[in-house]
Amino acid sequence: MSLQLISPRVVPPLDEGFRPAILADQNFRRLTQSIGVRTVIGLERGAGEISRFETVVYPEGHPNFAANYQYVERIVKFLLWQRGGHTLYVGGSSKIADHLKKMYSKNGERSFDYNFMGRQVYEKDFSVISCAADEVPASCEAGKLLGRNLNGNRIGFDLGASDRKVSAVVDGNPIYSEEVVWEPRKNDDPEYHYREIMAALKTAASKMPRVDAIGGSSAGIYIDNRPMVASLFRGIPSEKFGEIKNVFLRIREELGVPLEVINDGDVTALAGSMSIEDTAILGIALGSSEAAGYVNSEGHIMGWLNELAFAPVDYSPNAPDEEWSGDKGCGANYFSQQCVFRLAPKAGIEIPEGVTDAEKLKVVQEKLEAGHEGALKIWQSMGIYLGYGIAHYADFYDIKHVLILGRCTSGRGGDLLLEGAQKVFETEFPEVLKKIELHLPDEKVRRVGQSVAAASLPVI
Repeated sequence: MSLQLISPRVVPPLDEGFRPAILADQNFRRLTQSIGVRTVIGLERGAGEISRFETVVYPEGHPNFAANYQYVERIVKFLLWQRGGHTLYVGGSSKIADHLKKMYSKNGERSFDYNFMGRQVYEKDFSVISCAADEVPASCEAGKLLGRNLNGNRIGFDLGASDRKVSAVVDGNPIYSEEVVWEPRKNDDPEYHYREIMAALKTAASKMPRVDAIGGSSAGIYIDNRPMVASLFRGIPSEKFGEIKNVFLRIREELGVPLEVINDGDVTALAGSMSIEDTAILGIALGSSEAAGYVNSEGHIMGWLNELAFAPVDYSPNAPDEEWSGDKGCGANYFSQQCVFRLAPKAGIEIPEGVTDAEKLKVVQEKLEAGHEGALKIWQSMGIYLGYGIAHYADFYDIKHVLILGRCTSGRGGDLLLEGAQKVFETEFPEVLKKIELHLPDEKVRRVGQSVAAASLPVI
């Protein structure tokens, strides 16, 4: 028996085959609650940090034992992209561990994840360790407790694909800001990036009597201030990428002040948390892909990957393939412009060819604003996806607030997304409705800017 998939009570108008991950997982846990045996999943990443996730599964010998394989594998896949890890501990059934060893191997079905989480991000071979449930190492989630440090003379920067922004921030107040156009993706010389970043920092430094700390944000995966994977630097050949990995360490040493640079999604979530003056906030940006960031219940960023674009939310065997990893039903195809383009033909909308993705999205959004029925169904479907997706995320994050951002939320789109999610909560998850508040970025949420939040990252 494979994992039983459950039809949603709120059906996306353009996707009758949608089978939410949260409903399948809840049903599995319901079926195994009285008979299940404990399974503990552990993920080790840099500096000996350990994340743990506990659940129950069918015992060996049970006729439904095979359903364990898909259930546990989908949780492992989610945890890898939520928190990161180079070593996977499977505490419980050795059969489940053996199944995961085959899948997450050089030639296995999850070879992409094996290579990505291993050599590319953590610079060591990915491994799966089978052990008893009580032998999984204890949780160690210290991370770097970053953010909310406003004292002193600070620089905050954000490196975007088309411009770089920098601010001089004194005791939490930006006294100078600038945006400079640059073309990082077209430059294959690491020295170009070093010079551009240093030029921005020196400009901001010239506006203050001294610099006490520097904080920055950028798209990509950053481990200990090193960009392990970043679209900004994709023009740099692999033989030179080591220079980019160490560029911020080089800058920190030359300037002689504390410096922290992290994923821009986390800084956005931090800015939102500082603005609404509360914690446990998940930010989800529906842009060219899905970006995410998280601030925990203590108000800190923990150094997790939060790459939810690659985390599964739909367990349907007919779910769309994610173009990079090759996996099915991942967030990028449900919470981004990729979703709009995927659903457009079903909505009777022809996507123009030979134009940029931004222009393609604009065409569909103009139809939405004009009341086109098909365009309305696209955003209604995305709102329903969002409701089930957030309920699923709440199994892995402690969430009180969800901040919805990105170009797909502009105009009528944002309201339709919230309406769809709220309808799902009311129908399927009344407990989520009571616990989690959804936000679009109004003036209250924007009160603390990205630059101030970035500047607040280091401790002086």
